[in-house]
Amino acid sequence: MFTLSEVKKSLIVALWFAFLCFPIVVIKVNTIENVIIWRWHNLAMIAIGSFFLSLIWRYFQENDQAGKKIARFFTTRGPIAAARSMMAASRPDEAGIVRESNPTIQRIFYGLLLTVAIAFPLVSQYQANILTRALMFVILGLGLNIAVGLAGLLHLGYVAFWAVGAYTYALVNIHFGIGFWMALPLGGVVAMIFGIALGIPVLRLRGDYLAIVTLGFGEIIRILLENMDWLTNGPSGIAQIPKPGFFGMTLSTQQGIMYSYYLAVGLAMLTVFATYRIQNSRIGRALMAMREDEIASQAMGIDITRTKLTAFAVSAFFAGMAGVLFAATFNFINPQSFTFMESAIILSIVVLGGMGSIMGVIIGALLLILLPEYLREVGTYRMLLFGASMVVMMIFRPQGIVANVRKIYTIKRGGTKA
Repeated sequence: MFTLSEVKKSLIVALWFAFLCFPIVVIKVNTIENVIIWRWHNLAMIAIGSFFLSLIWRYFQENDQAGKKIARFFTTRGPIAAARSMMAASRPDEAGIVRESNPTIQRIFYGLLLTVAIAFPLVSQYQANILTRALMFVILGLGLNIAVGLAGLLHLGYVAFWAVGAYTYALVNIHFGIGFWMALPLGGVVAMIFGIALGIPVLRLRGDYLAIVTLGFGEIIRILLENMDWLTNGPSGIAQIPKPGFFGMTLSTQQGIMYSYYLAVGLAMLTVFATYRIQNSRIGRALMAMREDEIASQAMGIDITRTKLTAFAVSAFFAGMAGVLFAATFNFINPQSFTFMESAIILSIVVLGGMGSIMGVIIGALLLILLPEYLREVGTYRMLLFGASMVVMMIFRPQGIVANVRKIYTIKRGGTKA
């Protein structure tokens, strides 16, 4: 069944995995009694488990039919298949003609999602706080989806626009007394200006070179925020940022949490609507054409310069609004809130959910932000489980949770349009 070579390879995998997990699962420091507790049984369990998992994985790799059955199981059952069937943009009928799916199912799904979102904060303040942050990443993921998913522009410094929006609200409130509602569009516009400023020098760059430049842009913004003490207060950040106002009323702590949550829901709905309209507009079709073949799209009359700048500007606008909401919700910002890791998380949301898919990005954001929080009960193993689930997801669904299926326009029998 298994050759000696495969057993040796699995044994090496088990030893290597045990070596990597050694500091986390074996060493436990008791600071009260100043002793170190060695938990060797945990290391043995991990080594044995990884050994057998490696053997099973190799078996499915060698056995093509079994591997296909496993892949089919993950793609035809469970919530992944449900989301896939709901969001499929087209399906073949009995005659083999491709027709657009009934949008009623999608409306029902969005309605159920909105109902759950409205009723969710009634559970507890803690749940409302977590979901407020998750909704901010929904906005950020949808904004980055315009640049990465639709336009195909790999952006690794997207967190810089988030920081620009947050610091815009904090600074204009301190120096000019501008409130949240005036700062909300202002933060988006300032971030849009930064997006255009980034887009102009990178018009001719593609792929890895574009990613490196955007990564550098994100780090430049963070370093400037850390060193401009006279303006941003440096690494200490800016505290006591006012919360969003509600007709001049004084809100309690619980009411403020609920109000911020529903603001996040409203902005997320606005972002979903705007991105949906962009995706199905002439601009969206130009972005997708540029993503597929830049030279061919330019030959067909698409202005590549304007299209790229539009992608950067609109994408940055949503990040700026999310930054204003972030600063107003948590009342404190500093440069360490906007590191490269945040950009990596936002990009992971787009890739995991499905590049170009609105519903996929929403599901990806909720999973990536909520899952680590709800896995806190398993302690130090939560990030290990989280990473393993990401690896399994990318193996069996490399196109994302909800793949973006392009629309197909056909003609029915009789000469009428479908």
